[in-house]
Amino acid sequence: MKKLSIIMVTLFLLAIAYSCSEEFLDKKPLGSTSEDVFYSEKGVNALLTGAYSMVKGSALWTVSWGASITNWTYGSVASDDGAKGSYVGDQIPINEIEQWAVSTTNNYPADKWVLNIGMGVNRCNIVLNVIAKTTDLPAATASELQAEARFLRALYYFESWLVFGDKIPLITEDKVDVANTITNDNAPGVVVKFITDDLKFAADNLPAKQSQPGRATKWAAKALAARAYLQVLDYAAAKPLLDEIINSGQFTLADKFFDNFRIAKNNNTESIFEIQRNVNDINESLNGEMGIGLNAPYAPELGMCCGFHQPTQNLANAFKVDANGLPLFDTFNNTDLKNDQNIESTEEFIPATDLLDPRIDFTMGRRGLPYMDWGIMRGKDWIRDQSWGGPYVTVEKTFFYKSERNSLSTTTGWQTGINANNFRYLRLGHILLWRAEVAAAENDLATALKYVNQIRVRANNEVVMGKVNLYKLPVSVNTGDEWKQYVDFTKPAANYKIGTYTAFADKNAAMRAVQWEQRLEFATEGMRFFDLRRWDKATPGSMKATLEAFATADRRIRPDVMKGTSFDEKDKYMPIPQVQLDLQPGVLKQNAGY
Repeated sequence: MKKLSIIMVTLFLLAIAYSCSEEFLDKKPLGSTSEDVFYSEKGVNALLTGAYSMVKGSALWTVSWGASITNWTYGSVASDDGAKGSYVGDQIPINEIEQWAVSTTNNYPADKWVLNIGMGVNRCNIVLNVIAKTTDLPAATASELQAEARFLRALYYFESWLVFGDKIPLITEDKVDVANTITNDNAPGVVVKFITDDLKFAADNLPAKQSQPGRATKWAAKALAARAYLQVLDYAAAKPLLDEIINSGQFTLADKFFDNFRIAKNNNTESIFEIQRNVNDINESLNGEMGIGLNAPYAPELGMCCGFHQPTQNLANAFKVDANGLPLFDTFNNTDLKNDQNIESTEEFIPATDLLDPRIDFTMGRRGLPYMDWGIMRGKDWIRDQSWGGPYVTVEKTFFYKSERNSLSTTTGWQTGINANNFRYLRLGHILLWRAEVAAAENDLATALKYVNQIRVRANNEVVMGKVNLYKLPVSVNTGDEWKQYVDFTKPAANYKIGTYTAFADKNAAMRAVQWEQRLEFATEGMRFFDLRRWDKATPGSMKATLEAFATADRRIRPDVMKGTSFDEKDKYMPIPQVQLDLQPGVLKQNAGY
């Protein structure tokens, strides 16, 4: 399901308007489409395409940075992984997210609510209603289409649950007409059961493979259910699902870590559920992922916008390793990895020589190293405001190669960083490290060791190549291919080393290694904040301690950004948007503390 059918989605939206707006009860609006037009397998698939179209976090002509399924704001910028970037006055609502001071009127969580519940869930429910009214569908076909719709509904609710917690209204297909009367005041456990019930139906009725990439499979349903159970640390429920996926033989790790972030490797052997992206097929490349449109490097020779989502110094420090290539668990943040903060690009700067996990330079752009094939990252000149965003260039995992520009990146609109790089929402790497986490919790040290080491061995299969021997970097360096004369491509770009664990002393050591590995492997992929929150259930207070320690150390680099911040219990979830409370007074309840 690579492309969104704009014609069919337009018809679909008109059908929604016709069926849900009281103004049109007496007179059919000009140009509208009756629901019965969709009473066929082709019609249902057209509506289902409309339901899939919301999964990117972009809603047709609306740019929804706050709704992006990459969760770069809520999962990365709110954590110790990512900084907002850009400068203080741009997209001010993200400042609140970064500083754990979100107001109830912040439009970013409001976008997340509207896209996932108001649009995504609603579309799924309409699909389910149309399937029920389509009498000539074969039973097996009907069940499979229902399963796809319920998978998507679970996905939209899961995304809402991550951000807002249990206070989300659970609307089923038989409640569409009374949706505005349904409370969000759910008892503990109700939301996760709703999500996993949908996913169980999906897993039972979806095929193991789909002919079209991007459509849900039984394995995607099981993987998402496992992730849902992990949010509440229900390891017993997650374990069999993870084992089924691993033992299915359907998936293998990609040969190289960064193959999960290369356009040429879209839909690879590791992928379980992948958000499809396409560009230059319609104006503004709206089939790309508009939600990451701000996150291209702000470098003069690239000519892109806008320098958001910069990795933190804390994250850079986390990639430091000891002489055996293992993490510096207790001391990683005592001193900062050498950086070029406040050093002009034309001044001399010699990059750090520390031993580093090789994934660092596939995750962030550091001064004095090749940045993919775009040239040498020139430090301060590539940063919109170092004092606000820090010294590291916006993350590479959602970006593209210079050689792919204008073919696999958009040629229209002002967000020229939008590209055809799919988002690997669920992949085997997740499954293996989640299974390692289950094993650590169960004191199964051998299994935890096996899966952590499997990921670390793969991480050693590729390093960034190209030792730069120039330490003053004017803009002219990256003119054409001139930069290559200053790079020895026979040598690694930095001093890389990664080792494997020989054994874990106990379950605590195993869990620490697993959690660290998840941070490095999934860095800046919008998961870190949610991981810290769920691990806090096992070790209360750990999230607050981790984030406030990050804020304290971060002031060494960005003294004004995290100044005076504190992380409180209420900050674990976004507030229910005030606009929703105003629309349904007395029905919806606000999250505690707001």
